[in-house]
Amino acid sequence: MPVVQCNGADLYFEERGEGPTIVFLHGGFAGLRYFEPQLVGLSEEFHTVAFDFRGHGRSEKTETGHTLSQHARDLQVFLERLDLTDVAIVGWSMGALVSWEYVDRFGTERIRALVDIDMEPSPFQREDYEFGTYTIEGMREVLDGIQSNPLDLTDASIPALLKDPPSRELRNMMFDEETRTPPSVQGSMLLGMMRDYRNVLPEIDVPTLVCAGADEKWRGVANVRYAAELVPGAQFELFERSGHCITVEEPQRFNRVLTEFLDSI
Repeated sequence: MPVVQCNGADLYFEERGEGPTIVFLHGGFAGLRYFEPQLVGLSEEFHTVAFDFRGHGRSEKTETGHTLSQHARDLQVFLERLDLTDVAIVGWSMGALVSWEYVDRFGTERIRALVDIDMEPSPFQREDYEFGTYTIEGMREVLDGIQSNPLDLTDASIPALLKDPPSRELRNMMFDEETRTPPSVQGSMLLGMMRDYRNVLPEIDVPTLVCAGADEKWRGVANVRYAAELVPGAQFELFERSGHCITVEEPQRFNRVLTEFLDSI
């Protein structure tokens, strides 16, 4: 099993193809299998790479380190260990937060471009912020579900992540990936995602693409579009047939949009 040790944790990764490198960062409680259509479908033109965050997927289930800052440090070491430079980083959901945390801490020296898939500048509602997915009460309910009945919570969340009812194969993949993350890690990450990147996005100095699913039930198109408005020169793309999981709901169109974006810079 291909792993690389990053800051004391063995991280599972997959890579395919040759050419310009794309690194895919998955969402919270998920894993790299959400990018299988990209890892395979884009590998004829690109070097496609994805890894599971610590505590997720097939990576080591460490007791500590389940924060955005630690994931960003792990990404830094991962890029160094694999000697990856001039990369496009594609972050889906929490993965976009990790990419922004990385930029805030380490800059864009190794980065050619950024792609945000369905993430807003801050997932937490604030007095001076009209967007935000979570309220304090909403967080409490999710944390209660994680601790009291995590399998039922995962099963119930899958339809809410998608525009259309999933095939049995897709549902099984999503359930398998998300239940690989222990409840203790899920709770830690939920709290850790309550970061505000409104001061970071205007400082991004590489080409950026922001993608939103039109049927996004978690945070809404306007929330995601606001991230594009904060990044200088960012492109925005709406996926009419998707909810939150664009890479598996509209994989062919997403691959085409991503390829056109990267070919244009």
